Amino acid sequence: MGLIANYSCLSDVNLKELKAMGSEEEEILESVEEWSDEDELLLDIDKMWDVLHFVLTGVSTDHRIDDNPLSQAVLGVTPIEDLSEYMAYTEHSKIADILAALEQFDIEQALESFDMKACKEAELYPKIWDYDEEEEEIKDEILHDFEQMKVFYKKVLDTKGHAIVTIC
Repeated sequence: MGLIANYSCLSDVNLKELKAMGSEEEEILESVEEWSDEDELLLDIDKMWDVLHFVLTGVSTDHRIDDNPLSQAVLGVTPIEDLSEYMAYTEHSKIADILAALEQFDIEQALESFDMKACKEAELYPKIWDYDEEEEEIKDEILHDFEQMKVFYKKVLDTKGHAIVTIC
């Protein structure tokens, strides 16, 4: 088992509730899980969140870029502090910018220069960068997750929702 990233859509009511919870970790985690169970707009990119961020931005998730919509696509905009798990939300007003950045990003070109060695040197999660024979499979997974992320943000935009990411 490792750290996996899940994305779901929040309604205005859910977002308001989340903001009102303060730092009650157990309440936050239970509520977000309950909302995710009810949400049909789920995106699960499993363990590929760090490498996807690296492909999109050139840096690992240890170096979040607050004003970069590609970084925000993977890590959300507003982290919820003092939780044992990573959680961040993105308000609806930012979703269109994130979607536009994803749609303008040339993933094919980025994957042409994809380098397992660079991933290893950046110490990206998960630690699979010594398996050169799996490079094509990994690139296919990154492409798939990227395309699914575009679909997710388009649906969140269309439903006028907000997004939440959890990495646990």
